[in-house]
Amino acid sequence: MILKPRLEDLKIIGFYLGKIILGFAFTMLVPILFGWGCGELNPALDFIICFLISFIIGLILTKLCFTEHDLNWMQGMIVVSLSWLVAMLLGAIPLYLSGHWRSYLDASFEAMSGLATTGLTLAQDLDHLSLAHNLWRHLIMFIGGQGVVIVALSFFVRGFSGAFKMYVGEARDERILPNVVHTARFIWLVSITYLVLGTLALGMAGILGGMRPLAAFFHGACVFMAAFDTGGFAPQSQNILYYHSLLFEVITIGIMILGAINFKLHYHIWMGNRKEIYRNIETVTLFFTIITTFSIVAVGLAQAGVYPQALMLFRKGFYQLISAHTGTGFMTIYAPQFPGEWNQLSLVGIICAMALGGAVCSTTGAIKMLRIGVIFKALKEDLKRIILPEKAAVIEKFHHIKTIFLENQQVRSALLITLLYLVLYGLGSLVGMFFGYSFLDSLFESTSAAANVGLSCGITQTGMPSALKITYILQMWAGRLEFMSVFTLIGVLIAVIKGKK
Repeated sequence: MILKPRLEDLKIIGFYLGKIILGFAFTMLVPILFGWGCGELNPALDFIICFLISFIIGLILTKLCFTEHDLNWMQGMIVVSLSWLVAMLLGAIPLYLSGHWRSYLDASFEAMSGLATTGLTLAQDLDHLSLAHNLWRHLIMFIGGQGVVIVALSFFVRGFSGAFKMYVGEARDERILPNVVHTARFIWLVSITYLVLGTLALGMAGILGGMRPLAAFFHGACVFMAAFDTGGFAPQSQNILYYHSLLFEVITIGIMILGAINFKLHYHIWMGNRKEIYRNIETVTLFFTIITTFSIVAVGLAQAGVYPQALMLFRKGFYQLISAHTGTGFMTIYAPQFPGEWNQLSLVGIICAMALGGAVCSTTGAIKMLRIGVIFKALKEDLKRIILPEKAAVIEKFHHIKTIFLENQQVRSALLITLLYLVLYGLGSLVGMFFGYSFLDSLFESTSAAANVGLSCGITQTGMPSALKITYILQMWAGRLEFMSVFTLIGVLIAVIKGKK
């Protein structure tokens, strides 16, 4: 029997949702101060309006729904799923007010693409967008990569047992430190440290490429936030192709790989345990899947005769492959070149890379390397059971920070999430084909949206049907949260309608 949510449930959800909205509101002070400092008064006003709206909503929720009760699992999941939707709607306001998005739906698409670290864009005349709005596009990507809830846990919510329930709801089920709030703050420490170093490296590369110092470091900060958070936004409409710099591309490859690594692995590397890099099942699996998918892409490109020189194959083929596999979405080619110049085999290689993704507890989306590694370990275990004598005891183990014995629950969970992602990729493809796009193009764009990548073969543009925009928004949302908090929200909505008191 399904029970209707109690009033107390709604109060608890409203109170913590309000806390997160307040945290999100204060992040808008960054583009306000930046716009004011750059003399962009009208863009700064756009963010002041959005800040006031967000602050008032958050304040009302925390006052009307005030409670001292802790979150249970259902409530924590609901808070997470709703907070991402609300952050999208609020984050879209200054974008829409800028006039560079044709509709509020397009601005909401952009905001969800940023928060979910996808990188698909519907911006118009991006090359003339204000600095403050461009910074906001990349800042929400930086926030989304760490997690909307992580912001609240780091700065606005004191430690409580329900914090872990929200942390898990954002598809992070590994605590780096015993306290989840300390874990959230460590994630920010890693991110901000790399932000400083990455901005300096990219800024210097920009200066060597002929950019003015202030512009170079602004671009460096924006590109780093998108690269480390495996997002894919760039300050210019040509994306990374705009810079025409091999050094810039090599640096971004390094940052993309850093962003695709588990934050727990970052912690152990920082603590001096560098052996974990080549022992961990995720990094080993990532190495083999990169080799495999790039082999497919390279063979396909060789057949097509597109990039006969090794350097061009690296800058176009390998770069797009790493961008796809890490879930970043940076491009050094134009979107129409995918269906126009690349053959079907090379596109399949990119689609496989996008579908696989990076590490768990990182900034990437998609199926992720730990699950792929566990599935192959389970396959190896079953093969041993078939080959070895019936009385032989077959025990499989793997190394993920520590040695772990393979259990049925781990395999079941990995297979279930993998299946759900494959279904999500397929459903988006069907919607794309319904609107007249080819199967491979539809699968490419759907996988890019659901795996939070951002590469495009040209489908994502302002003229595509509104229903397809909404489909991609939902795919980005569900793919980033890895389903459970989304399913919980759907279940509660059903309980509201059909449940009994």
